[in-house]
Amino acid sequence: MSRTAKPAASAQPTRPASTRPSPGRSRLARAAPPGAGRRRGLALAAVLTAEAMNLLDATIVQVAGPVIHTDLGGARATIPWFSAAYTLAFALGLLTGARLGDIAGRRRVFRLGVVVFAAASLACALAPGAGTLIALRAVQGAAAAAIIPQTFGLIRAMYEGDELTRALGMIGPVMGLSAVLGPVLGGVLTHADVFGSSWRAVFLVNLLPAAAVLAASVFLAEDRAPVRPGLDPAGTLLAMLGTALVVCPLASGNPGPTGWAVAAAGAVVLALFVVHQRRAGRRGQAPLIEPGLLRGRMFPAALATSTLFFAVMNGVMIIVVLHLELGLHDGPLTAGLTLLPWSVGLAAGSWAAGTHLVTRYGTRVLHTGVAVLAIGLAAAVLAYRGADPGTYPVLLPAALAVAGLGTGLFTPPFFSTALSGVGPQETGSAAGLLNAVQQLGGTLGVAVMGGIYLGASGDARTAAQHALGAASVILAAAAVSATVMTARRPTYPATP
Repeated sequence: MSRTAKPAASAQPTRPASTRPSPGRSRLARAAPPGAGRRRGLALAAVLTAEAMNLLDATIVQVAGPVIHTDLGGARATIPWFSAAYTLAFALGLLTGARLGDIAGRRRVFRLGVVVFAAASLACALAPGAGTLIALRAVQGAAAAAIIPQTFGLIRAMYEGDELTRALGMIGPVMGLSAVLGPVLGGVLTHADVFGSSWRAVFLVNLLPAAAVLAASVFLAEDRAPVRPGLDPAGTLLAMLGTALVVCPLASGNPGPTGWAVAAAGAVVLALFVVHQRRAGRRGQAPLIEPGLLRGRMFPAALATSTLFFAVMNGVMIIVVLHLELGLHDGPLTAGLTLLPWSVGLAAGSWAAGTHLVTRYGTRVLHTGVAVLAIGLAAAVLAYRGADPGTYPVLLPAALAVAGLGTGLFTPPFFSTALSGVGPQETGSAAGLLNAVQQLGGTLGVAVMGGIYLGASGDARTAAQHALGAASVILAAAAVSATVMTARRPTYPATP
């Protein structure tokens, strides 16, 4: 999946006092010996490059998926899993990855994650079959889950005051640029077929940045939690099992009675996970999730909104790719260029919301983003309906630009609102959990909407319209949960 924002960097309403901006240069910068600024700059570049690698790897493979299927064979239902296996493992491992950084040291876990990520990328490029590739993609996702949770703590260990604010502010533009480049780079690399590498180049491209990150990571300062928390093996197992039971049957697009029963069992397991987390908190143990986050309605509604909204976002991308490459038999370059307006609209909307609109209009920008995305989806359906079967829908790029704009408008106010009611001791857990459900939503979107497209009867144009209709229904549910999340609590007059 694809990650559009870094929750911990989108807004810091409850940032600890040690990270608040202070006038002038930081004490660390003033006391640093000659050459320290350059070393810290290289260390920051390593962290930001690692962030970009994660998002690129999620989006770049979506465009190459149909070409991978043509080369490796297997059922067409495996195509969405070339992306979903990565984002699912990433989502499931985020909270545990953050905990490992607290325990073993963030630099150590970060570097180990980069090594495993690079090795898994090379193995993916050499994969002989679809099943092997899907398994290796899960390894990649697990490695990314070890890398990404460490970035905020590593940056905080290097900077303070104004410099910390500026360093964290660089995450957003890096993520936006990665979102723009991912689909296009995937199309260009696969189409170029450099040295006969075809789709394998989308994995080999990770090796050089990973090597650069490892080389520069020697300048990172080690950082860990002052009080080392424990792991939560039972909670981790329940979360992974429940999520797998929910996602896997829905990926077929037509689960049937057995599939729905398995998904329902997964929902029960996830409910048991919530009970376990609350019980562990009452016993003074170390649950994966701070128990206070699950009280009230605002943060649980935010989790539901994130899951549903990002399911739509990633699902629309896989629909477009599958229709163009499988339905119309266009190449990956066409798919990448068709998604470019989506990425540009997303970057523009995120910039406008983050720099101007949210401070003036607040949560109204969030609801505007949902409405604009709905308009974009409706326009995409009309673009498909207006095109002759077997021909390129010429109005689709314009519709995707509108949809991307809505996605960009939604993201900054969503994360700032979701984190606004979180206590200082809960900020890290809340940011990690939001990141995890965002990735889980992306996995569901790719698996479910990809499955609907591949399982639909009729021509490719009709299949795309059905899948986009499912996306519209999920977006409507996201609008409801967003309304619950942003509704003001009732106030009562004081009792005399």
